[in-house]
Amino acid sequence: MQGAYLRFYVAESAKHHGKLLYEWLLEEAQCLGIPGGSASRAIAGYGRHGRMHEEHFFELAGALPMIIEFFAEELAANSLLERLRQEKIEIFYVLLPAWGGLTGEPVAHVKTI
Repeated sequence: MQGAYLRFYVAESAKHHGKLLYEWLLEEAQCLGIPGGSASRAIAGYGRHGRMHEEHFFELAGALPMIIEFFAEELAANSLLERLRQEKIEIFYVLLPAWGGLTGEPVAHVKTI
């Protein structure tokens, strides 16, 4: 199946309308018909401001980056991006063409650049 890989990077403690942003993204994607999504916490990372965040025993909760990712039809991925624009949420994302399938089925042949 051809589709789109959509990945967002947000702060663990980021909120939108009182809800954790990664939870809001997953719920919005589900409402838009995206069949599945995942959120995971990074163990370390830095962003556009260059500040390093790492997981330590004494680190305050909420400082690490969250990665939220989806594989969806291109139209659904664009609908989620449009929803973020409507809500005036500015976060970094990556959108790539992607192919997915189930093992045991014929493999999609993809041209590489």
